[in-house]
Amino acid sequence: MSLVPSFVDGDAFSQPLGKVVCVGRNYAEHAKELDNPVPDAPLLFIKPATSVVPLEEPIGGPFERSDVHFETELALLIGETLREATPEQAEAAVVGVGLALDLTLRDVQSALKKKGHPWEIAKAFDGACPLSRFVPIEAPLDWSAIEFSLDMNGERRQHGVARDMLFAIPALLSEMSQHFTLAPGDVVLTGTPAGVGKLEKGATLAFELTLPSGQRHALETRVLG
Repeated sequence: MSLVPSFVDGDAFSQPLGKVVCVGRNYAEHAKELDNPVPDAPLLFIKPATSVVPLEEPIGGPFERSDVHFETELALLIGETLREATPEQAEAAVVGVGLALDLTLRDVQSALKKKGHPWEIAKAFDGACPLSRFVPIEAPLDWSAIEFSLDMNGERRQHGVARDMLFAIPALLSEMSQHFTLAPGDVVLTGTPAGVGKLEKGATLAFELTLPSGQRHALETRVLG
């Protein structure tokens, strides 16, 4: 992927891709399926720009190191600098919404968690963030009504509705901006719903994003191997 985010109409964003800011356990059912406690504050971590690859292209991963697990998430493209922003300022700074996979070396992550160590080795490797093109946001929308899904080999594996997030999108962005600046070109991943699992070599992946207006954006890709 060129390190410049792009939109579904083919236009490129005006700034290069920056960091990818992620939140863990933002859906209660996902926390439960991995036997993790439900957090009372956003659990934040960062993937570097070098982890980003196009979601539209075949997906690989370091399968020789660990089981690679998929986590489908809404992705938000930041268009304005956010520093100690209010929720209202934060949501106004989003210029695009898309989809991403937060690929995770699950065995590696589990071992790191047991030792109390950071997760970056399991979350930030090259190719760990397949990222779609973005649907431009040109008017205020109901963030809680956004839906998305992943089918693997024709079987529904994940379905998320933003209203089920523990930390709603405006509040989540505001909280992130209290800790570090979000800059134009940064991308925020908003957490994954239940249904995560092993990425199967050779599998076909079909994604769909549905906006409150009823607009649907679908894409299909496959896993290498």
